[in-house]
Amino acid sequence: MDNGMDNMLDMYLFETNSLLEQLDELLIEAEKNEEFTTDDVNEIFRAMHTIKGSSAMMEFNSLMTIAHRIEDLFFYVRENGIDSLNSTDKSELFNLTFKSTDVLRGEVEKLENNEPLSTNIDSMTSEINSFLNKISGTEEEKEEAGQAEPAAEGNDSAGHTVGHEFIDSLGSKCPVFLQVFFEEGCGMENLRAFMLVNALKEMDLEFEFYPADVETNGATSEAIIENGFVIGMNSEEGMHKAVSVVEEQGSIQTYEILYAAVEEKKPEEVKAEEAAAPVERASAEPVKEKAHPAVKEASSTPTQHGAAKQSLISVNLSKLDALQAVVGEIVITESMVTSSPELRGLKLDSFLKSTRQLRKLTDDLQDIAMSLRMVSISGTFQKMNRIVRDMKKALNKDVRLTIIGEDTEIDKTIIDSIGDPIMHIVRNSMDHGIETSKEERIAAGKDPQGELILSASHTGSEVVISISDDGQGMDTEKILAKAERNGLLTKPASEYSKREILALLMLPGFSTNEEVTEFSGRGVGMDVVKKNVESVGGTISITSELGQGSCTTLKIPLTMAIVDGMEIRVGKSIFTVPISNIRQSIKIARENVLHDAKGNEIVKIMDEFYPIVRLHEFYNIETEVTQIEDGILIWVEAGDHSYCMFVDELLGERQIVVKPLPTYLNSFNIKDYGISGCTILGDGNISIILEVMNLYNAANV
Repeated sequence: MDNGMDNMLDMYLFETNSLLEQLDELLIEAEKNEEFTTDDVNEIFRAMHTIKGSSAMMEFNSLMTIAHRIEDLFFYVRENGIDSLNSTDKSELFNLTFKSTDVLRGEVEKLENNEPLSTNIDSMTSEINSFLNKISGTEEEKEEAGQAEPAAEGNDSAGHTVGHEFIDSLGSKCPVFLQVFFEEGCGMENLRAFMLVNALKEMDLEFEFYPADVETNGATSEAIIENGFVIGMNSEEGMHKAVSVVEEQGSIQTYEILYAAVEEKKPEEVKAEEAAAPVERASAEPVKEKAHPAVKEASSTPTQHGAAKQSLISVNLSKLDALQAVVGEIVITESMVTSSPELRGLKLDSFLKSTRQLRKLTDDLQDIAMSLRMVSISGTFQKMNRIVRDMKKALNKDVRLTIIGEDTEIDKTIIDSIGDPIMHIVRNSMDHGIETSKEERIAAGKDPQGELILSASHTGSEVVISISDDGQGMDTEKILAKAERNGLLTKPASEYSKREILALLMLPGFSTNEEVTEFSGRGVGMDVVKKNVESVGGTISITSELGQGSCTTLKIPLTMAIVDGMEIRVGKSIFTVPISNIRQSIKIARENVLHDAKGNEIVKIMDEFYPIVRLHEFYNIETEVTQIEDGILIWVEAGDHSYCMFVDELLGERQIVVKPLPTYLNSFNIKDYGISGCTILGDGNISIILEVMNLYNAANV
């Protein structure tokens, strides 16, 4: 596939995924209200019309066909009103639409993974057609018209005769006619003809058509299949407009221009007939032509979710990655220029003034580059609506989802990485957290309807995401007992705090094949969740009260590319600690250092005791600063852990560009020893970036 097709596919996938997400939000909200509004019906119709057209242009037949059938369904609903359906039909319409969007999403995922599309979607299309026939009364009308059909079948020319009689009867009023044939097997030809009639009316055209009762008589489908749908126009100009409308419609196989009577034609009429001769085309050709107007409609039609127009442009994420990399190099180069050793001791007032301005501009450029990558977490949160809705039905639980802070923005790469962990936690809360019946909740003095809360908020350079429920909570005694049976404990069970017990749920190997009713069952797959969160520099923690509910908290960095860091020196080595992890830096006297039962050094800060990690001892670095009063303590915090680093000195704060470590170092598991990456200093040297959480775990404090 060439670059042009790649770009078209990227745009198609972006547009289709966006429409499917909007449809999910709309359907969830409509189902909560137990009713489709007129705007809902119109928006679903437009969205499916757009997906149909763009899929046809890309020749993705399975997507085009399903979208086309749903479009037909909602066209009928739009024309007849949602009130024409009873409560059972409405419920079935919701389920059918959800199912259809799932199938469409599955096909899109195949495209994203370079997998072949489904070739057999008959079950889905049959289900939609059957429902449309049911609500439109087509089946009953066919049965009523059953006795009349054999007569028509007995004379193959009957339909043609009727069609020509229609043309002859209007010869003086409508000198030119359009005979339209729909694709074989498309179904509901009478409704398709009625859609065509409405499209022509929207063009303010004067015309007649046959059969005239396509809206109300389902039996006319047979006549249209046999003889086509005939439209009479009063002028050649009207005919040209009608042809343009026909070319935009779906499921048109061929069309032909006819004249009322055979007579000596004027020269211009002869030309018109000659031009009409090649009008009949293979069914695949109209599909390509009709797709372009559909895509245009999508861009010009206002939707409920995008009513406030903005000047937006879609940019490939790889281009933003490249921009971020260039900005990072600019930041490094600017630092190298302004911190060059050759400039030390020189009086360069004008140069220093220029460098300050350069620093300001690079900071602004950096902020803009990062802001381009920031996207709202609302898309990820809204997907959880669908998860909750499906599990409510599957588990027969009454649960409401409350979303707080959905406008919070995070780096696009991080958003993509945390979607699956959030979904897994939500599923666990629905499956194991919320009580199985209303009676259990009432007996516990709770609201019969359970509540699941998704919230997001900014705290400095981090985003805190919490998933909480008011369910049955977790039994720490049973969790500890199971961890002990699985051999996961590293110290006597009596020494584990409640927080440490809940952290056991995220250890690999905690999951078992026993019944999850023994305890809440939150351990299943949580090790993978933890790994995914930590891969983007985040932390995860669990809190729970038995009988009251549970809360899982994710702390995620806003971005991973450029961060604020504090440079520190240990011997001749330079390290960088993210500012977001630093709470305070202090100097203390030797007498303020205490020892715990194991002999580890601890220090008291704000009425709390914190362990001390001497970096020169941990990394075996030679240094002259070994006495506690000669160096400095940096009080750091990550997740649930807080401790102090002992270093030689602080060199200052600066923005750093995070560079990944060479892949061959992965075999040494250096990340487990507190090394998360590196950055290039102004003098060209490399500074190791410390990962506070892993350093704590490796130091065993």
